[in-house]
Amino acid sequence: MAIERTLSIIKPDACEQNLIGRIVARFEEGGLRVAAMRKVHLTQAQAEQFYAVHRERPFYADLVQFMTRNPCVVMALEGDDAIARNREIMGATDPAQAAPGTIRDLYGTNVQENAVHGSDSLENAKIEVGYFFPEAEIY
Repeated sequence: MAIERTLSIIKPDACEQNLIGRIVARFEEGGLRVAAMRKVHLTQAQAEQFYAVHRERPFYADLVQFMTRNPCVVMALEGDDAIARNREIMGATDPAQAAPGTIRDLYGTNVQENAVHGSDSLENAKIEVGYFFPEAEIY
């Protein structure tokens, strides 16, 4: 197995519900290690840039508004096959379709307010981690 690095975001809905510790524990119990972490309140410009890949989709404006309404927690996670492992721990994007016991099953409300974000590929993980963390801040 390959040690990978991925980005995870605990979204504003989960932060508002005081679920940060529970969610971090799920990742750690699942074999991932927190290599960097910080709480941020994204600006409109930051959210627009981070989610630019979705700019043409009908949900883009709502997503940007949601991600800027309150702080979130960004993390660089590391571990064996971290991208796939992170996505397994998170569950399906739609909480109604997420496997029992996954983060989105437990804490997600709908497709947008689904508690967490995770990188979907090695290429995107590198871009996303770099968006929030300079290499010198990853331990």
